[in-house]
Amino acid sequence: MSREFYIPNKILTGNGALEGAAPYIKQKGKKPLLVSGPNTSKAPCFDELKKLLDKLEMSYGVFCDITGEPTDTIVNSCVKAYKDNECDSFIAIGGGSALDTMKAAAALAVMGGKIADYMGKQIDGKLPSMAAIPTTAGTGSEATKFTVITDVATGVKMLLSGPSLIPDIAIVDYDYCVSAPKSITAATGLDALTHAIESYTSKKAQPLTDTVALSAVKRIFKYLPAAYNDGNDVKAREEMSIAALEAGIAINNASVTIVHGMSRPIGANFHIPHGISNAMLLEKCLGFALDGAYDRFAELARAIGAADKSDSDKSAAETLIMAINELCKECEIPTLAEYGIDKKKFYSVMDKMAEDAIASGSPSNTIKTVTKDDVIAIYRSLWEQYNTYG
Repeated sequence: MSREFYIPNKILTGNGALEGAAPYIKQKGKKPLLVSGPNTSKAPCFDELKKLLDKLEMSYGVFCDITGEPTDTIVNSCVKAYKDNECDSFIAIGGGSALDTMKAAAALAVMGGKIADYMGKQIDGKLPSMAAIPTTAGTGSEATKFTVITDVATGVKMLLSGPSLIPDIAIVDYDYCVSAPKSITAATGLDALTHAIESYTSKKAQPLTDTVALSAVKRIFKYLPAAYNDGNDVKAREEMSIAALEAGIAINNASVTIVHGMSRPIGANFHIPHGISNAMLLEKCLGFALDGAYDRFAELARAIGAADKSDSDKSAAETLIMAINELCKECEIPTLAEYGIDKKKFYSVMDKMAEDAIASGSPSNTIKTVTKDDVIAIYRSLWEQYNTYG
């Protein structure tokens, strides 16, 4: 069976990547809209981008009103800024929220309508050129055909996808991640880990995605603790930036599974950062999925040195969950209760969250069959004692 494999047209990595991307940015449009958040728009990297555009004698518009995870309201405002400024392309610089906003705005700018119109549909066709410059190492959005936007009216996190949403240029400079605080480093790093593990254990996994996913898992286990404990560790920041890119490429072609499917409704209802809600779910979701793919989880355990060939696949797979738990502990990931989530409120929306999780399609990529009742049981288990495997 043949497999497709999508990546951005141009990927530039390492220190000075933005300067290296200059000729490609110049080719892609005459007047880009710069998409960012209020904090990033005041950071040195944003000034560096503006200076580069000035050097290239390119005019630009600015939209920096992304104050949290992207919503359809924010996207609509971004589209308005794009049209009001008479722009012809996009450059997003920031975390996953900025990059996802750019993708959704690029689609609406051409296709019209509302974001909700495209939920569950393939977004294809010619969109304005997009350049993505991540300032966190986690979402991998610079390399994916996905964008996640919350519908303000319904509270649903909508997963939109299509090859046209892949940025034309991915510019990954680890120096832009150095200023990220510990909480962001943990959330984005564990988001990348979730991407890598889910893509490796997805029904849609293929040899090329296995290669980048396995590499990402190894990098993250080795370098996330260092990046978390010392944000100025340049080597750790560089390796995490590459790992996030690898994991993004992996999910772009093998997709995500049960963790992401269950994480989005938690984020939409309780406004927990995406990477943190993923991390909260890792033990229970992957523990559920283990017996559908002991061999795949075991391969990951052996790759990070948590198990060896003498261990059975079942034992090695369970050891991987223990290693994930230890990493989450080191990154100080809270439980739902520790985060301040009200248990009664959680239970009151649990049935709807389970419906939304299944409807997203992500759980169906899990090698093991996932039902709505399974999802509800896992949600309930989040209030039980952690560390089933250690």
